[in-house]
Amino acid sequence: MTRVDAFVTANRGRMLSELKDLLRIPSVSTDPARAADCRRAAKWIADHLRSLGCRAVKLIGSQTHPVVYAEGPRVPGRPTVLVYGHYDVQPPDPLDEWNSPPFEPTERDGNLYARGATDDKGQLFAIVKAFEAVSLGGDPPVNVRFLVEGQEETGGQVLFELTADRPELLCADVALVADGSYYAPGWPSVEVGVRGLCYAEIVVRTLEGDLHSGLYGGVAPNAHETLAFLLTALRTPGGRIRIPGFYDDVRRPRVRERDSWKRLPFSESRFKREEVRARALVGDNRYSVHERIWARPTFEVHGISGGFVGDGIKTVIPAEARAKVSLRLVPDQRADTVFRQLTKTVRAAAPKYAKVDIRLLTETDPVLIDVNHAAFRNIDQAFREVEGRGVVLTCSGGSLPILARLGEAGAAVALVGIGLPDDRLHAPNEKLSIEQFTKGVRAFARFFELMKTTTEEERS
Repeated sequence: MTRVDAFVTANRGRMLSELKDLLRIPSVSTDPARAADCRRAAKWIADHLRSLGCRAVKLIGSQTHPVVYAEGPRVPGRPTVLVYGHYDVQPPDPLDEWNSPPFEPTERDGNLYARGATDDKGQLFAIVKAFEAVSLGGDPPVNVRFLVEGQEETGGQVLFELTADRPELLCADVALVADGSYYAPGWPSVEVGVRGLCYAEIVVRTLEGDLHSGLYGGVAPNAHETLAFLLTALRTPGGRIRIPGFYDDVRRPRVRERDSWKRLPFSESRFKREEVRARALVGDNRYSVHERIWARPTFEVHGISGGFVGDGIKTVIPAEARAKVSLRLVPDQRADTVFRQLTKTVRAAAPKYAKVDIRLLTETDPVLIDVNHAAFRNIDQAFREVEGRGVVLTCSGGSLPILARLGEAGAAVALVGIGLPDDRLHAPNEKLSIEQFTKGVRAFARFFELMKTTTEEERS
């Protein structure tokens, strides 16, 4: 048994108890009423890192959603690993679909259920505990810095502004980001491509105010109907996006990448039944499921509001309707270009009687990661020792705003997670396997140890 294995065995209960304390804080960054809870979560992490021997621990950038910065003991001549994570979480709604309260962590069937369990408090905490494991009895094997934000779920504006003014915060040989998942149970992965995001709100106004549907129905333009017309005009039933120029910059994955995805263990029927939980998969079936979710751009409608949606009856013709929409982007698309294309297309399709406003809410460009760095060999070796299998190279259909900035700063960006595909992040009954958590502590600790002997030439 290694020193790290002994640490995990001896401290399993304590580590889970500490993680539960963090998960109890409802740090929902999208809810202004939870701003104090976001700061409380940041302070909890700062205090915890300080208790582990970190120095220069501070809350910076914001009073309500601060970035936690901390440095481990300095070990001259060793590589620097920057640990990125986020303490903010998605809203827990709908609450009635949770089997246990979202902010009262509950163990069931070997899993820990709570909002933030896998996205991202549990995964971040696995790295924190790995740092603790390799720091006991002396200095850690490498220089470790922590950068933990509180607005990842809302675009990361505080961190973006902070690092623009202070780019030295991102200086490191490797940026370790645990905000992903295994490809499948027993199959650890490194995500080498992440889609970008253009998230917007479309607002349609057709009347000065709501009108009586009996007196004016049949002649007064309905905002909901107009909005529905615009949304359906943006995508074909087969999934192709009807925005002129949208596909011009799309780079299709190389043949060897697509071939490697074909070798991954995958059952489309099981994916549909157990992960998507739907009767059918949609989209352009000229492309594989992997390519559709990892390497093809998408258009999705997230919510529609306006008119009357309460209980009972109110016969009005709505004057205004809104839709939240997003486009996931792939190399070599740019979010600002896509937003201009979306705006032009919607305005051109809108009837003359409608006033249409398109507002950009957040954007981030897609990222491709170069894996020709010693850090990726060390990650592969660490998981090979802990899991019995090295990492497979995958892509992520999601978006992570800070990744591009980390890469621009010169760090090798290692996006690797310990979650499982069925962890239900962003959904009710989010969970993290306790076994995965302990594997993560062991694997990340081993990664720190392996990085110790990485030469300066290998790090360049």
